[in-house]
Amino acid sequence: MISNKTKQIIQRALLEDKVKQDKTTRLVIPAKKKGQAVITAKEKGVLCGTDLVKFIFKKIDKKIKVEFFAKDADLINKEEKVATISGNLQTILKAERVALNFLSLLSGVATTAWLFVNKVKKAKVAIKDTRKTTPGLRKLEKYAVLVGGGKNHRYSLAEGIIVKDNHLKAAGIVNKENKVNHKSLKEAIKKLRKKTKFPIEIEVETFQEFLEVAKYSPDIIMLDNFSKKDLVKAVGYRNKHFPKIELEASGGISLRNIETVASTGVDSISVGSITHSPKALDFSLELN
Repeated sequence: MISNKTKQIIQRALLEDKVKQDKTTRLVIPAKKKGQAVITAKEKGVLCGTDLVKFIFKKIDKKIKVEFFAKDADLINKEEKVATISGNLQTILKAERVALNFLSLLSGVATTAWLFVNKVKKAKVAIKDTRKTTPGLRKLEKYAVLVGGGKNHRYSLAEGIIVKDNHLKAAGIVNKENKVNHKSLKEAIKKLRKKTKFPIEIEVETFQEFLEVAKYSPDIIMLDNFSKKDLVKAVGYRNKHFPKIELEASGGISLRNIETVASTGVDSISVGSITHSPKALDFSLELN
């Protein structure tokens, strides 16, 4: 089911490409000529965006027929035929680029998420996305993360409490020497618990900050750019003294080091690169 928000995104993309003013297609292809095209995966990955592709073609021509041979979340192989489009050839050629752009982007995000999740499948750790998304496409990209087996962090600033380093400094909780004002921190957490029902997450950048913040039992502590040694120490301290606190690792996470991070025993790992720099999955559309 395509949401109204997604419909608006697709409509903007079609307007951007000026599909109704496709001069080449109108001048070269007879208006009533029909045919069939095949969408083929040019590399292995996780398929995502099938409903969008169907909607895009039918948005231009309700009579067009789009049949996918795989569904979102399926692992597809290089040179695998994933769909056929049958009907008016002008419609197929007008919608081709917009449809493939969405399919490539979302399949790329889903594939990237899958690669991270697959790397740590033996560990009991959640792989989360971040808000480092393409402006205007967050809803679609976060859907693709779920398709790839990852989990969504908060969708927007209105849907979660994460007190980051700049919040701590701006509120006077942490001074220029990175020393924590315990009274201010205690009051801030107390105030947050009264004002919101969201879990309270606080970001720390050093093991010493972690020790000081843990005393006030926030729901989640984000361990930003911690070394493996400090991650292990933080998990050990949490397990012994504050077992209910969830620990999230973040910062500099890549496919090269995520297994090491997961092995420390943290509960979740947030990975910005899943959405801010995924490799698009390549597809082609060819007429039969």
